[in-house]
Amino acid sequence: MRHIQRKMTTNPYKVVLVRHGQSVYNKENLFSGWHDSDLSTKGVIEAIAAGQLLKQKGYEFDIAFTSLLKRAIKTLHLIQEELDCHWLPVVKSWRLNERHYGSLQGLNKSETISKFGPECVHHWRRSYDVRPPALDKNDPRWSGRSRQYRHLDQGIIPASESLKDTVQRTLPIWHDLIAPEIKSGKRVLVTGHANTFRALIKHLDNVADTDIADLNLPNSVPLVLELDENLRPEKYYFLGTLDDGESEQGEKAKSNRSMGSDKFS
Repeated sequence: MRHIQRKMTTNPYKVVLVRHGQSVYNKENLFSGWHDSDLSTKGVIEAIAAGQLLKQKGYEFDIAFTSLLKRAIKTLHLIQEELDCHWLPVVKSWRLNERHYGSLQGLNKSETISKFGPECVHHWRRSYDVRPPALDKNDPRWSGRSRQYRHLDQGIIPASESLKDTVQRTLPIWHDLIAPEIKSGKRVLVTGHANTFRALIKHLDNVADTDIADLNLPNSVPLVLELDENLRPEKYYFLGTLDDGESEQGEKAKSNRSMGSDKFS
């Protein structure tokens, strides 16, 4: 990833991003997208561990944001339990949902590769501006059938999304809600999804289209972004190091730092 060296100063702002714990669909190797997959047993344990780690490191929050998908919402609830902050104001938004994988949602990833070929599936998953095959609105999997989206204009519910589409969907909540809270001095926590966070980081750090898909975000490993006065990242790092040595989460985080930015520490 192209890196612009900036003058190091005391970074005035932070935001913490936590990808949801392992979902049932993650465990079963299925495409998730907007499907409302629950946390697996392992995912519950991961989310609790994230909360414990944040508590150990002394993190406190004033407001939280999450998606309308239960795997992200339950991850937030479990973190709140560990931090004893059930009172925390929470904003839920469809704009923080995972990237919509179209008609791939619910399909086994290995079987999909066998059917369409590895190059085709890789193109759908990792190209910045390529959408997977769209989901028909008459399909039982169509998100417009779900109660949590009945308040939305059915015309804006995606049938499939590229990462570029996900960036465009996510940015309004960053500009309108999240960024102003950070600028006001509030300590912000966001629980969400891998592609949502890729979208935010791409925008904030001007990551190249060809590089952003290589940013891997482990389940439930808190990612701290230290931001300058313009909310541009000076540094970001995973919380995964315990005082008595490297935790399992820390090792997993370090093994997934494939974006190549020296802002990771």
